[in-house]
Amino acid sequence: MSLHIEQRESEGIVILDLKGPLTLDHGDLELRDRLPALHQSGRVNIVLNFKDVSKIDSTGLGTLVFGLARLRKSGGGLALADINRSHVELFLLTKLAIAFEFFEDEQEAVNSFFPNRPVKRFDILDFVQGREGCDSDPGVGLLE
Repeated sequence: MSLHIEQRESEGIVILDLKGPLTLDHGDLELRDRLPALHQSGRVNIVLNFKDVSKIDSTGLGTLVFGLARLRKSGGGLALADINRSHVELFLLTKLAIAFEFFEDEQEAVNSFFPNRPVKRFDILDFVQGREGCDSDPGVGLLE
């Protein structure tokens, strides 16, 4: 199964709905091509909806870092919405959680691009503190 990307807009912000694995040979190239194409067309504020992302590997993470760097260099940004628990764990494990902005839902991610709007970001600290109370191994299932 490969990554499928559906593009739409909300209030002038590009939203990419990702469906499937963001892994080597299954989606990294499609997303790696799509982000620069949006950048070249002047679209530098992008929300990635992770609701239906089944897996992320190191190649997928590299694709996200590459896209984020390019968009920030142009004065834009990349917001991640609807990301599941195991994916947040992966971002924490790789120390990339500090580079990205996470949002509980898509509307909050869109709002983050408007400075005059109140925004509720996903609270990584609350997530980590809640995880500390769990007995499970935090590494289990990270790349599944």
